[in-house]
Amino acid sequence: MIDTLIFFWLFSWSLTGVFVADAVKSESVTEGESVSLNSSFTQIHRDEEIEWKFRNILIAIVKKNKESKFFKESAEGRFRDRLKLDHQTGSLTIINSRTTDSGLYTVSRDTTINTINLTVYARLPVPVISRDSSQCSSSSCSLVCSAVNVSHVTLSWFKGNSSFSSVSVSDLSSSISLHLEVEYQDKNTYSCVINNPISHQTQHLNITQLCHTCADSIHCCGFTETVIRLALSALVGVATVVVLVYDIRSRSLQQKKSVQKYPSNSD
Repeated sequence: MIDTLIFFWLFSWSLTGVFVADAVKSESVTEGESVSLNSSFTQIHRDEEIEWKFRNILIAIVKKNKESKFFKESAEGRFRDRLKLDHQTGSLTIINSRTTDSGLYTVSRDTTINTINLTVYARLPVPVISRDSSQCSSSSCSLVCSAVNVSHVTLSWFKGNSSFSSVSVSDLSSSISLHLEVEYQDKNTYSCVINNPISHQTQHLNITQLCHTCADSIHCCGFTETVIRLALSALVGVATVVVLVYDIRSRSLQQKKSVQKYPSNSD
């Protein structure tokens, strides 16, 4: 038993100095913003070299008091002209971040390796609130809040400051929607909110503008239909008058020609 413990102690000691890895740190940013990845090194000593990798692909090397080297064609050239290095600490800054920049970044110096998990979230659209025209009730209004081309978001209905209904989606470029039923005379304040872990967008509901009773809708549609029918009737009436006038003038002209061709003989 003691021999076994000694073996494991010696084995662990033999690994000391090979590398020391800190726990994985997390960073989040909204697409288009810049993000700085901290190397966790207080300073770079002379002749030391720091390497940055993205998903195990070498993207940059920095040495104190020496020019940094970027591997622009690595990682399919996605970081071209978007990287900056701090020559004192070795920290890496990504300019104009993109969702494709999400992933694991490792920074190493001698035997020390630090890992950062970066998540770049797409900018959130403002949700759209519309009436569900397929539903019609004399007492309530059916609404739907929706957003398209979103991922890793939650869509929620709020009454005042309290959320009472929500749905989430994690797929890439998905559509998301959430229904709400309100009374026509409801005086509460409603809003639809879409959010991810670092940002949100809000759309407020205007019940008066979107919600009309079925009777109002029918009345509106009936009035519109009546106007259209009256306009069509007027056009038909005008066309009929034109045809009659044309027919009368044609007959009158034919009679005149007949009289001129066959004049009557007087006694």
